[in-house]
Amino acid sequence: MEKSEKVAYVSVLSLLSLSLLLLIIFLFLLCRKKPVRSDEPLLPETKPVGLAYPLTEIDSATDGFNQRRIIGSGRLGTVYAAVIPTHRNLVAVKRIHPGLVLSKPGFGFSTILKTLSSSLHPNVVSILGFSEAPGERIVVTEFIGEARSLSDHLHHGDPDLEFDWRKRFKVAAGAARGLEYLHEVIVHGRFTSSNILLDDKFTAKVSDYGFAFLIPREKSEIHWYVEEGYCKESDVYGFGVVLLEILSGRRSENGLIVKWATPLIKEQRFAELLDSRVVVRSEIKCLVIRLAKVALACVGNSRRSRPTVSQVAAILNSLEREGGVV
Repeated sequence: MEKSEKVAYVSVLSLLSLSLLLLIIFLFLLCRKKPVRSDEPLLPETKPVGLAYPLTEIDSATDGFNQRRIIGSGRLGTVYAAVIPTHRNLVAVKRIHPGLVLSKPGFGFSTILKTLSSSLHPNVVSILGFSEAPGERIVVTEFIGEARSLSDHLHHGDPDLEFDWRKRFKVAAGAARGLEYLHEVIVHGRFTSSNILLDDKFTAKVSDYGFAFLIPREKSEIHWYVEEGYCKESDVYGFGVVLLEILSGRRSENGLIVKWATPLIKEQRFAELLDSRVVVRSEIKCLVIRLAKVALACVGNSRRSRPTVSQVAAILNSLEREGGVV
């Protein structure tokens, strides 16, 4: 090989080697992973539990709290149907009454709502978020369709829509399961038939849990059984009152139902106790009597003598199964 050819060969080889080296360096820089900073999330952010909504978003979702969006009202406040962009479906927006808001200035509303929003159970109304501003407290919950409360079904129900014993067993058992779940972390504080919502399949969902702190006790419609303080035992007592309403179809009327029903159950005068609008068929009569005995145990005068809600739920689940609902 001539000298000139050798020089050309070496030059080409050097050029190829340099090009290969540059390519390797380029690929190394291209493929090198960017170091993760300590303040950067490792996973994509997800919607937090108990999302805090700006009041402007709630105002827009309810068309300025338009009366046409009202789907209910109660002791705590007015409920509106709304559509919030972060949710695909309708939600329920409860606007706490201004008087209750002003009576609790500086109370840890957001802290409590974040705790309550962790509840997730088929028999509990889920809290999705909240909003607060001067003079305003808003609670955003799941929307339960055309739900009505147990109180409405018992006392203002459609006479053509029979609320038979099988449905009553289902409602009682579902409400017990919901309260049992809540008692793992919180006390309901105001357990009444008005705070049990029923969907079109009579699935019970416990609502308004944990908000007893907003209601002045002397003005509460249930002060007659929480004089000992809000506790699990008072919830069980309240559940017993609800069972008496289910059994008799009567209103609770500040505890008078307990004084009226207790001797009837003890003396087994069930014909006088039970709701005359509903026929008690022979095959479920024994189940209805067992339900009455559970109610009596719940409204016992001594806190120590009352069963836990878990014990109550176990019995009512059995009644639901034996009643042919499940």
